[in-house]
Amino acid sequence: MIRRTSPRPVQQETAVGAGVQLVLLALLGTASGMGPAGWLTGLVFAFATWAVLSRALHRTRSHSFGPANRVTLGRAILVGAVTALVADSVRSAPPLTLFVGLTAVALILDGVDGQVARRTGTSTPLGARFDMEVDAFLILVLSVYVSMALGAWVLLIGGMRYAFVAAARVWPWLNAPLPPSAARKTVAAVQGVFLLVAASDLLPRPATAGVVLVALGALVWSFGRDVVWLWRGSRVRPAAREDRELLEPVAG
Repeated sequence: MIRRTSPRPVQQETAVGAGVQLVLLALLGTASGMGPAGWLTGLVFAFATWAVLSRALHRTRSHSFGPANRVTLGRAILVGAVTALVADSVRSAPPLTLFVGLTAVALILDGVDGQVARRTGTSTPLGARFDMEVDAFLILVLSVYVSMALGAWVLLIGGMRYAFVAAARVWPWLNAPLPPSAARKTVAAVQGVFLLVAASDLLPRPATAGVVLVALGALVWSFGRDVVWLWRGSRVRPAAREDRELLEPVAG
């Protein structure tokens, strides 16, 4: 008799992550008196993370979740908690210490999962995409929270990456790979830090607005530089193909 192995450990880890998310939401509800909006948002985030990550693991036929992905999953759980607090802030302001603490830990861990992946030799395209999506969503959530005090223009920070992804569906040349860039990584990293400073309410309002404007300006410069580079590359590639076709010998 052939014995089939089930269930898959990789899928089990995503389920454990969803379970931990629910426990953290329960703790938040006890500590902050979170209302229905926060609970509903947190539950939707937990289910969506589990569903999307499980589907991605199934499509890539991953046999191991990996230590770096575990760190990223931990960050995603923290981001889910921050998202619930921001959704609940429509009703009442979240406990500032709790909000800042959860966000700060999520931002600090952003530099950990990449190091773990490199040191353990477990870097994968799925892990890199998972890390990127968690980063982008945290920036979006923070920009939503800060926009409640400074205005809707702050949403440009959180929405820029998603606008770029949407534009790439219309202009496929935006999907071309970009060269490594320390400047791009630095600009991406400071977005969360600057938004957290703004959310912490530590500075006078004009100074807070100035910090967010600096973050937005740096992000516009970074995206603009990449878009120009991709556009120039899209002009060069067709010309290079035409040159190769002209140099190919004619079959006789």
